[in-house]
Amino acid sequence: MEHTYPYAWIIPFVPLPVTVLIGVGLLLFPTATKSIRRMWAFPSVFLLSILLLFSADLSIGQINSNSIYQYVWSWTINNDFSLEFGHLIDPLTSIMLILITTVGILVLIYSDNYMSHDQGYVRFFAYMSFFNTSMLGLVTSSNLIQIYIFWELVGMFSYLLIGFWFTRPVAANACQKAFVTNRIGDFGLFLGILGLYWITGSFEFRDLFEIFNNLSYNNDLNFLFVTLCAFLLFSGAVAKSAQFPLHVWLPDAMEGPTPISALIHAATMVAAGIFLVARLLPLFIVIPYIMNLISLISIITVLLGATLALAQKDIKRSLAYSTMSQLGYMMLALGMGSYRAALFHLITHAYSKALLFLGSGSLIHSMEAIVGYSPDKSQNMVLMGGLKKYVPITKTAFLLGTLSLCGIPPLACFWSKDEILNDTWLYSPIFAIIACSTAGLTAFYMFRIYLLTFEGHLNMNFKNYSGKKMSSFHSISLWGKEGTKASKKKWSLLTMERNSFFSNFSKKTYQIGSNLKKRNQPLISISHFATWNKKNFLYPHESDNTMLFSLLVLVLFTLFVGAIGIPFLHEGEYFNLLSKWLTTSINSLHKNLTNSVDWYEFLTNAIFSVSIASFGILIASLFYKPVYSSLQNLNLINSVVKKGPNRIFGDKIINVIYGWSYNRGYIDDFYAISFTKGIRELAELAHFFDRRIIDGITNGIGIISFFVGEGIKYVGGGHISSYLFLYLSYVSIFLLSILILQQIH
Repeated sequence: MEHTYPYAWIIPFVPLPVTVLIGVGLLLFPTATKSIRRMWAFPSVFLLSILLLFSADLSIGQINSNSIYQYVWSWTINNDFSLEFGHLIDPLTSIMLILITTVGILVLIYSDNYMSHDQGYVRFFAYMSFFNTSMLGLVTSSNLIQIYIFWELVGMFSYLLIGFWFTRPVAANACQKAFVTNRIGDFGLFLGILGLYWITGSFEFRDLFEIFNNLSYNNDLNFLFVTLCAFLLFSGAVAKSAQFPLHVWLPDAMEGPTPISALIHAATMVAAGIFLVARLLPLFIVIPYIMNLISLISIITVLLGATLALAQKDIKRSLAYSTMSQLGYMMLALGMGSYRAALFHLITHAYSKALLFLGSGSLIHSMEAIVGYSPDKSQNMVLMGGLKKYVPITKTAFLLGTLSLCGIPPLACFWSKDEILNDTWLYSPIFAIIACSTAGLTAFYMFRIYLLTFEGHLNMNFKNYSGKKMSSFHSISLWGKEGTKASKKKWSLLTMERNSFFSNFSKKTYQIGSNLKKRNQPLISISHFATWNKKNFLYPHESDNTMLFSLLVLVLFTLFVGAIGIPFLHEGEYFNLLSKWLTTSINSLHKNLTNSVDWYEFLTNAIFSVSIASFGILIASLFYKPVYSSLQNLNLINSVVKKGPNRIFGDKIINVIYGWSYNRGYIDDFYAISFTKGIRELAELAHFFDRRIIDGITNGIGIISFFVGEGIKYVGGGHISSYLFLYLSYVSIFLLSILILQQIH
């Protein structure tokens, strides 16, 4: 299969014709282009499918031959400076190609139906095709300059796709926030690239690593400068992969369409930071301070992402914080030097999280049939519940994705996350305790999402938002207006997360709106709703076949992709496909790759990790599983909620945890006060100085000149006698002044 390598340069350009044709069509034949808009999905999927076959061929060649292929050609040459472009095919590249193409195809198929009602359907596919081009160019790049060019293109199309519904102020603000935050990391990346070129004189990875290792071996490096350059390179990955403290853009990026969240913010773009660190790991691994910094930043991200996901009500934002935490696991593995474990978790997480995001999109799609297009309602888990009856296929797919992310065997993420947890015990017991505790939190908040959305009966929150056709009843809200009266506290149970201990976490209670008070029927009586004709209600429904197809294929990946890292007995020794695939990359890190497995140790660690995940699931079930749903049990619910968590945790601790999580750790508020407000005040001070001081001096000189000129104008009358009189007067005054001064002295 070596004959396919020379043609790898065409990989980034395969999806590009769709964008070009759509752009030309919208420019020259806008009406015709929009009238056949559903046809644009076919060439997008077809071209990416061809690319998938080509990528699979390259990957098979990588596995069989364990070779690295690089081809470059000179773009510009000037004296000693030479800039080359090319493509690099190695195990890391082939893994990323498979991920991008498989998830990309499934997201495009899913999007054809999900975006069919949207006026920007054609624009959506144009953006997606160009994004795929940028991402494919990024992972096949052979040097840092080429990576930076495609890195910026990926960021640009991420900006466009997050702000796809730019008429919504929230979406417009979200894409600006993502753009500005990523520019911070990208600026550091650019400086790091220049600094590394200053040290090595090359942008090419092959030459760069060789020169750097030789300089390091001969102690010819300025260690402080090298560490600074490595830190700047890492800052680009911190921003792109939403690591602390540049993670704040990721939850807001959920304002884009759900397929965007699945492709960009779960499987591909956020993985670009992991890809960059993995690509530069031969350089980072000889700088211990940077490896320690990567580990420290990542373990903070792991824990922070998990805690911030605990109390989110928007289903997509909860999954976004989950993504942030899982990316932290991958970065932690790279910081520990566990190259194989990091890439293994990158693969398994990409498919599992894409499944969860597309599953959430299926839920949102069905809820929009009830509440209309309203993200505050259709994405709010508090308003869901009992949906398993209406969307059984989505429910099954979402449950499998949830179990995978929790680390339950034999699903995909169990194998990769368990390997990372095992490596943390060898690296640092403190990091291992944090990582294992976070695994329990992951199981807790993931099952919280599942239980709030699917389990229980047709709860009242859903009933009040399901509505009657051509009626205003769907607009009646249980939330009402915020209040502080304790007498309304029993109703807050129905409006917060239903039948859960966390219902009592918030200090705020909610008064029932006057529109509901006027109704004579009991507020939560199930029999009241039973008297309505069910045909008059709009109930949630399962998604169409094209959307379900993508979910089912991702289910298969979630079930079986973990097998590539499972050791099998082959010819007397243990063998796994992933290790064989990554042999050349791991050898370049000068690390020993062994296929031997201590199955007793493996089972012991597996039992420990599964126990932690099971404990998290159990706690989530106790907190969120709906048991009561009728009016006569309301007092019992209030009693359980009042005594249970207060007795176990205490009001203050619960409120602190809930407030920390719901308010995003107050990090956004800190940035708003310290940076946004500070920059605005500095700008206002500069504006005041410019207008009052700089402009004041300039304008003052002009005004003085004007009045002096006006005065002189009246003095000059054109008569010689007047001039002689003034001259003699000035001389007389001058002489008189001299005489007076002499008399004084």
